Amino acid sequence: MSEPPADKPQESAAGAAPPAEGDAPAQSKKGAKKAEAKAKKEAEKARKAAEREAAAAAQKAASGGNEDLAKDNYGDITSTTRLDVEKVQLKKLGEEHLGKTVKLRAWIQNARMQGAKMAFVELREERNWTIQGVMSASAEGKPVSKQMVKWVGALRLESFVLVEATVQKPLEPVKSCRVSDYELHLTKCYLIAPGPEVLGLGLNASNRAIASFEDEDPSQPPTEGVENLSVADGSAAPSASLSTHLNNPVMHKRAPVQQAIADVRMAVRKLFSEFLDSKDFVQFEAPCLIGAASEGGANVFSLPYFDTKAFLAQSPQFYKQFEIAGGRKRVYCIGPVFRAENSNTPRHMTEFTGLDMEMEIEDHYHEVRDMIEGLMLYIFRGLKEKCQEQIDLIRAIYPSEEFLLPEPGKEVRLTFAEGQKLLREEGPEEYRNVSDDEDMSTPQEKALGALIREKFKTDFYVLDKFPEGARPFYTIEDPENPKVTNAYDFFMRGQEILSGGQRIHLPELLEARLRKKGIDPTSPGIKDYVDVFRSAGVPPHGGGGIGLDRVVAWYLNLPSVHLACYYPRTPKRLLP
Repeated sequence: MSEPPADKPQESAAGAAPPAEGDAPAQSKKGAKKAEAKAKKEAEKARKAAEREAAAAAQKAASGGNEDLAKDNYGDITSTTRLDVEKVQLKKLGEEHLGKTVKLRAWIQNARMQGAKMAFVELREERNWTIQGVMSASAEGKPVSKQMVKWVGALRLESFVLVEATVQKPLEPVKSCRVSDYELHLTKCYLIAPGPEVLGLGLNASNRAIASFEDEDPSQPPTEGVENLSVADGSAAPSASLSTHLNNPVMHKRAPVQQAIADVRMAVRKLFSEFLDSKDFVQFEAPCLIGAASEGGANVFSLPYFDTKAFLAQSPQFYKQFEIAGGRKRVYCIGPVFRAENSNTPRHMTEFTGLDMEMEIEDHYHEVRDMIEGLMLYIFRGLKEKCQEQIDLIRAIYPSEEFLLPEPGKEVRLTFAEGQKLLREEGPEEYRNVSDDEDMSTPQEKALGALIREKFKTDFYVLDKFPEGARPFYTIEDPENPKVTNAYDFFMRGQEILSGGQRIHLPELLEARLRKKGIDPTSPGIKDYVDVFRSAGVPPHGGGGIGLDRVVAWYLNLPSVHLACYYPRTPKRLLP
């Protein structure tokens, strides 16, 4: 084998010949800069990835790996769930609770997430007592974890929960909540009862003035839910109809305004009993099932009763009189009254609550009239004293003028004829020819009420001496003028809320008046009534019947008496 030429350069170890002298460099300066920039970018990317990995590892370590360290502090309540801390009522929350751990059972009125680690909830305990709750995830994962915050923030509206929290001061007053100067920092939350996916009636809408009083078919369910928002945000949700309210009784009743109306209603009942008890009246119970139409009228509900027929009482009138005949001096009763009247108006219901009283007359039937007048004034003044907070809340939803009362000693008592005369002389043109012998229409009553408010500065007054043709058969005629009766009506804001008068206590006189009214004294039910006055001597007596629902509605000037009733019954509604 021959030797390689002496002038041929030897190959490098890699097999490539070294560049000859004077050749171009392998990489330009521009290329070198690009390479350097790329290397730096890759290094920065690697650094950030390492930081993310480190942060994730730290978070995982803090939360115990995949374990939720707060899992025992939230979730569905169980039979073993116990919170051994002080129970608090929002209306009693004060400075003495600051920094303390307390427990509260409440409804979720509103909820919202603030990022992934914080949730705000409005908690409502009762009526409109609300407070802001704050839940924030702890860095170490307990007592509050991110999973817990997410769970609480997703709770459905109107769910009922049990919470444990520390009472703190907010950075600034929470205007959307009634308890605005405190907030609860939640550390535990247990679901007692979940709310629905969609509310048929949201709390915000239920606490607004009703938009329509057309009582539609109650069997039709709502077609869509109403968005629920903070009650304080009254402009953010639409109003609902009366039908929607009554088709959603739970949310209708949760509205603070409806609870306030109910409070006023119960206060009227209590004040009624309180006054009469102080005047030596005795309470009794009248039956609802009776064997004959109680006042001889056609507007009565009948129903099968074994092998005969029964009726729902139109009034406890006869039974009040039976109690007086039985030796009681003064009696009263509270109970349901039924009227089978096909009246679809904001003034009427087929069932309402009657507040009835009856008393013996010693000298003159005005003893009874004045007793009832004192009773009504006691109720009105008691409401102002005991329920002003509720009245203010109601007026914020259903605005009305203050209910005016006469000054003591200046009570307004007009005869029926004087009331008609006032209408003829000072009322609207259409009442220039009203008669003293015919009962007033509802528009007449309202027109007279407006005149009396302007003239006498009162919304409460009495009309006495009603015409004979406008009163039932058991009302005694005025001995001096048989065209009128010893009977009266009481009015609030120009609307009648009580009818009463002196009753006939002599059987012969009662029979004569029955015939005058075209009623057979020997007819079923009527004969038994007349026989009571034959069975023993019965003293003169009188009384009155008050519609509780109307007293509440007219005092608050509500647009419908149905709002004052717990479960209104009308010709179109028998549910819920």
